[in-house]
Amino acid sequence: MSSATARLPGTGPVAPGDWLRVDEAYAAQMALRDRLIEERPALVHALLPRALPPARELLDLVLAEIHDRADFAIGQDRATRPDGLSLAIDRDRPLLTLGRLVQQDFCILQREGQEHVLTGAILCFPASWTLAEKLARPLTGIHAPVAPYTDDIARRVQRLFDAVRVGSPLWRVNLLSYQNADLFQPRREADRRDEPATDAAFIRSERQCIIRLPETGAIVFSIHTTVVRRTNLPRGMQRDLARWIASST
Repeated sequence: MSSATARLPGTGPVAPGDWLRVDEAYAAQMALRDRLIEERPALVHALLPRALPPARELLDLVLAEIHDRADFAIGQDRATRPDGLSLAIDRDRPLLTLGRLVQQDFCILQREGQEHVLTGAILCFPASWTLAEKLARPLTGIHAPVAPYTDDIARRVQRLFDAVRVGSPLWRVNLLSYQNADLFQPRREADRRDEPATDAAFIRSERQCIIRLPETGAIVFSIHTTVVRRTNLPRGMQRDLARWIASST
């Protein structure tokens, strides 16, 4: 709802040390991620062969980012999470390792021709899309069903992906309304989604960061998902939110 972030793509610089967040939902979200990766790996993970080098680079980048944090313990071959669970660091399955280590989902996009293409992802918390349907598609193809994603927005986003610099990641946020709090919300393009409702029971927001990997040059799109019950928001924010949703439908 902020004027600084409401206009697409609405980005800002990520402060040092503020890329990977751990919040009060960490333990519950990680338990769900563990279960999805174990029981439904084909739905939440995909990695094209050409994306393996950037996926390994991303794993190393994340491990370096959290290495000195007090809530993680990172060794040569194992990592201990803030909830106390210890897991192996598997560099042959880098995205699956990341999916069980931090709350963020990660998408890898590589420049092919005129656009960046989705070549790999760990996506445990999709917000009304499916990884299998988007894999190997360019940005314009990925966003084809999104009405606000006009040709002008597509050009601006592509310029943004081309311009993001190593060591200068960017962030943006979105806001979605749902009638349930499920984090795993896959939906195929052909399946209709209800229009946002001013009285939706839950508000879902994604903090999305755009990072360029220094060695492979691939772009990483990370997603930290937060879901809150609408009635738990302050009353003034509820009113502002209802007006914002009504004006955007």
